[in-house]
Amino acid sequence: MIKKPLHNFHIPVMGLAYTIDSPIRVAQYGISSVISIIDDEIIEKMKNFYSKKFNLGDLSISDRVDDYRAKRITAYLDMVDTIVNEKFEAFKEEISRNAAALRNFTDMLPNTSEVKAGLKNILDQNPTVASVKNFIEKHLSPGNIDVNIMTKVDKDNFRNNEPLPVIYNDAHASLRGFANSRLSSSVVLSAGMNPRLYGYLEEFDDFFPDRNGILKKKIILKVSDFRSAMVQGNFLAKKGLWVSEYRIESGLNCGGHAFATEGLLLGTILEEFRQKKNELIRSACDLMAKALEQKQKYPVSEPPEIKITVQGGVGTSEEHDFLLKTYAIESVGWGSPFLLVPEATSVDGETRELLVQSKEEDFYLSNLSPLGVPFNTVKGTSNEIIRHEKEKRNRYGSSCPKKFLALSREYSPEGMCTASKKYQDIKFRELDAEKENMTEEVFQKRKETITEKACLCVGLVNAAYMEQNLPIKGEKQGVVICPGPNLAYFDKEVSLSEMVQHIYGNKNILAENDRPNMFINELKMYVDHLKKEIQEFSGALTNAQIKKWKTFKDNLLQGIGYYENLFRETGFFSTDSRISQQLEQNRLIISEIEIPQ
Repeated sequence: MIKKPLHNFHIPVMGLAYTIDSPIRVAQYGISSVISIIDDEIIEKMKNFYSKKFNLGDLSISDRVDDYRAKRITAYLDMVDTIVNEKFEAFKEEISRNAAALRNFTDMLPNTSEVKAGLKNILDQNPTVASVKNFIEKHLSPGNIDVNIMTKVDKDNFRNNEPLPVIYNDAHASLRGFANSRLSSSVVLSAGMNPRLYGYLEEFDDFFPDRNGILKKKIILKVSDFRSAMVQGNFLAKKGLWVSEYRIESGLNCGGHAFATEGLLLGTILEEFRQKKNELIRSACDLMAKALEQKQKYPVSEPPEIKITVQGGVGTSEEHDFLLKTYAIESVGWGSPFLLVPEATSVDGETRELLVQSKEEDFYLSNLSPLGVPFNTVKGTSNEIIRHEKEKRNRYGSSCPKKFLALSREYSPEGMCTASKKYQDIKFRELDAEKENMTEEVFQKRKETITEKACLCVGLVNAAYMEQNLPIKGEKQGVVICPGPNLAYFDKEVSLSEMVQHIYGNKNILAENDRPNMFINELKMYVDHLKKEIQEFSGALTNAQIKKWKTFKDNLLQGIGYYENLFRETGFFSTDSRISQQLEQNRLIISEIEIPQ
């Protein structure tokens, strides 16, 4: 019997290591979370840490072993599965014998949950241990141990200056590590389509249905709009592969890298998915059926399940319920707020305190990422402080010990990271050669574009090392953290139980301030994004660029009209009298934005 998920929220991947061990921390409560599996070094260190903690023996895998990256990932995921199952069995035993523990767990379940109603009924009847055990065996299951691969992080690798086969590329090796694990869970593919990587999925039987139509390993695509979902879903379906979930993320009101849409707001994107979900299923199913027949794989008698989930900027139970009910969403991602939950995420004390103290103006969209994609972060991180201290001594760039983002081939066929000292030294020499032909202001601006890049490979994992007091090799680089701007409205460390009860509306942990509605917050970000893009544009003005801005502006205005009708019809957010006024204010601001001719 396939048991229903206990919760209608999940914890998305955060950075390279903020959720590196989240399943070990929360899966026994039925909460699903996502591990990044790009960095095999932090994975190996955490594997050794937990194998020692749980007396699982020496599992070390040397980087001299052939295919060590994939083997490290497989070993870690198998170990996480072992620990989660052991903790889940111990948890079931605890709540079957301890009424207080059972009551606390029941309080963490959704108010609409049949399991919660059943447990409450049991608690009211002075139950026996046997009756509780019988119920929880039938209805409880641990949360998913899902994994994330950022498809762009797929650098070629070399040995003795000779390129290795494509299967040893970073993302390919990560995928192989997951595919060879014993997990029955999902891989979340984010940051757009990588056809070569998508083709590699065909090499593993676990991604195809078995004789009973069951997928042992599932594919989740993180997408920003319906068109992208349709294109990617059909691309995979032609290979006989099924996308089990489309995970929609706000383009700007999110953590980590931000991929802005063409002014399409989250609500309008979700509406298109709601209306066209069956089209998505039919299109992919026909293509999949033909591919399975050609490959002589097991056929499917009916379309496998497709889930639509969403994440980005959710902060109240009302917003959570609105998404579930209005758009038939199966699960809502709560990411950044969980950075303030020590029981759930791997964050060092100094960084967590910084997040607690930071205000709205401290969260910003930066140019830190070597990928050249806007990156959400917060002012005052230890990485920022260390970089500025180095700059005072005329020291720039990172030693680039990991090279996961060494993707620029501008100066080397093997690739360089734009945050590396090697790359920045070359850029400085070029800049100095051109210095006589530019003003001091232009020179400083060009210099800043070179130096503002941060070493994410190190900065995004250091917090996990520091929390567990693990040694950090190499130069001191501090912590980079990537919360979404929504975290500005959460101002204290909370327990897992408190956070979950907040999600379900049984507790409030938000600061007493004027937090804007999630849709209003995203709208404002898009308005600011358009204004900034027009203001800072310095290239040759083309008809295509003008058309792009006009489309962006029109999409924003149409989105405002959609929200006005939707909120009026559904009655949601009716207690917030500011929303109508804020929509109108933004309409006026957008109308006054002049598109260059």
